[in-house]
Amino acid sequence: MASGTLKDTPYSFTSRFENGTGTNPEELLAAAHAGCFTMALSGQLGAAGLKADILETTCVITIDKTDGGFAITESHLTLKAKVPGASKEAFDKATAAAKSGCPVSKLFNTTITLDAELT
Repeated sequence: MASGTLKDTPYSFTSRFENGTGTNPEELLAAAHAGCFTMALSGQLGAAGLKADILETTCVITIDKTDGGFAITESHLTLKAKVPGASKEAFDKATAAAKSGCPVSKLFNTTITLDAELT
C-alpha cells in the first residue's frame, strides 16, 4: 500500500555522494530499519508484559566501495528506551529478538550492530 508520503521528495545522485539536497537510498533504508526495529521491539516488550514510555531509535547505514562495487557494509542501530519495570535481562532479550527478527533486519545481508540504553 502506497501512502504517497515520498511522492514529491527530492531524490538524486548528489544527495547520495555529494552535498545535494533531498534524500538517498541509504537514508531511506536507515529510516526503515529504525522504524521496523522499534515496532518489533514494542511487540517483544508487550509479549513480556512490558510497556515502553519511550523508544527512540536511530540508524546509520554505512556504504563502502568494495571489489564488487559499492555495498552496504553495516547498519548500526542506536536505541534510547524508558521501559518501567524492565530488568536489564528482559530488556536485552527483547532488543536481541527485535534486532534479529524485524523484517528489515532479515532483508539486509550485512553486519547489524546495536547500542541500546535503558534509562
